[in-house]
Amino acid sequence: MVTPMAHPSVEQVWEWLETIPDPEIPVISLIDLGIIRDVAWEDNTCVVSVTPTYSGCPATSMINMDIETKLRDCGLTKIELRRKLSPAWTTDWLSEKGAAALEKYGIAPPQPAGGPQRCPHCQGTQLEKLSQFGSTPCKAQWRCQTCLEPFEYFKCI
Repeated sequence: MVTPMAHPSVEQVWEWLETIPDPEIPVISLIDLGIIRDVAWEDNTCVVSVTPTYSGCPATSMINMDIETKLRDCGLTKIELRRKLSPAWTTDWLSEKGAAALEKYGIAPPQPAGGPQRCPHCQGTQLEKLSQFGSTPCKAQWRCQTCLEPFEYFKCI
C-alpha cells in the first residue's frame, strides 16, 4: 500500500494491474488479455488506457470498476480511465501466458487458422463446431470427437 500522496512508478502500477482478473474468464489477467494499453502519470493523475475486446463488450463497465477499485485500494486517489478504441483490440495482444491459462481452464486459445487446433481437455484433433457463439460473443462452442467434451474457443478478432 502507498499513502495517498505517494507517486508510485508506472512499473508498480502495471504490477498492481497484473493482479486483476478478467470478470468473464477469471484465470486470465487484464494485462495478459492485452486490454490495458498504457499506464502514465499526467498532472499527478494515474491514467490507464483500456481497449475493450470489442465495442459492445458487456464486461467493460465491470473491468473499469475493477481497475479503479484496485488502484484506490493501493492508495491512489487521482485516477483517469481512458477508453482507447483505435487501434481495435486483437487476439494478437493476448500474451503467451494468457493463452496457456485459457487452455488450462478449458478454453481453446485463438489460432490464426480460424478454429481450434486441439481439444483443451484431451488434446484430440478431431473437432466439430457446434455454434458460432459460446457463453460470450467472443467465443464459439466446439466439441471434441475423441473425448466428446464440449469446449469454448476464443475466436480470433
